[in-house]
Amino acid sequence: MIKSYQTHFNSTPSLISLLELIKPVTWFPPMWAFLCGVVSVGALNSNNTILILSGLLLAGPLVCGMSQAVNDWCDRHVDAINQPERPIPSGRVSAGWGFLTGITMSAISILFAFYLGNLIFIATIIGVLAAWLYSLEPIRLKRSAIFGPGIVAICYEGLPWFTGAAIFTISLPNNEVLIVLTLYALGAHGIMTMNDFKATKGDKLLGINSLPVMLGSKPATLVACLIMLFPQLIVISLFYFWGSLILAIMLAVCVLLQFLSMIYLIRDPEKNTPFFNMTGVLLYIAGMMLSANGLYLMN
Repeated sequence: MIKSYQTHFNSTPSLISLLELIKPVTWFPPMWAFLCGVVSVGALNSNNTILILSGLLLAGPLVCGMSQAVNDWCDRHVDAINQPERPIPSGRVSAGWGFLTGITMSAISILFAFYLGNLIFIATIIGVLAAWLYSLEPIRLKRSAIFGPGIVAICYEGLPWFTGAAIFTISLPNNEVLIVLTLYALGAHGIMTMNDFKATKGDKLLGINSLPVMLGSKPATLVACLIMLFPQLIVISLFYFWGSLILAIMLAVCVLLQFLSMIYLIRDPEKNTPFFNMTGVLLYIAGMMLSANGLYLMN
């Protein structure tokens, strides 16, 4: 267990180091999910450009960037083992600056969301709180193989999709949109579990009970794949019953190709995860956008 969160301010870090701290590479999933929300309510047009760009800024650089800074500050002891090249353990950003970045971006995110509407404001508060609860002692939800990946999946896929829809509907999106975004958020639990493979060594030492730590590599991969597949199969069934046969077939093709990619992944999870990220995960998010278009065409 991490016993201390003392912070120290050393010299001012470079902008490059601070940018690395908030991990731009991680911004794409919530920004994509936000766009899925926009598409699902038929709001992707030039008249909404400013509002769409504002939502993308909130979902990616602000909230997701904030969550990365918070996680890096809380995880600096773990990263010293798993990723010593990260800004804080490498000494390029002091712990104090990491904490200050997380706090400042939390406040900016909430303030920015306030001007985008009540539902967006509430969703952003939930996302910011989730980021802190995920990493911060004594709660530290990331210690749980269920709640850890689950809360990340909700914040990376569910909340941004909801935000993208709600920012234009003013009230709650319709039930079909809520059901589909919830299912894709549940399926993303499996994707988040696969991200735990790179941190297995440090997780074992510091008592983080990720699925790879608890079950071992191949069993954890199998569970993660099943978690990804089942919600998508439900989405396919729903679109079939909603009368969107062509879309259901297209989604089924995506899932079939994912399944083939999963077979290859399970043979050697550590080695083949990058390949799966470029194939299986890409097909998953393609299915998200196909579903978003299907929801729009239904209404």
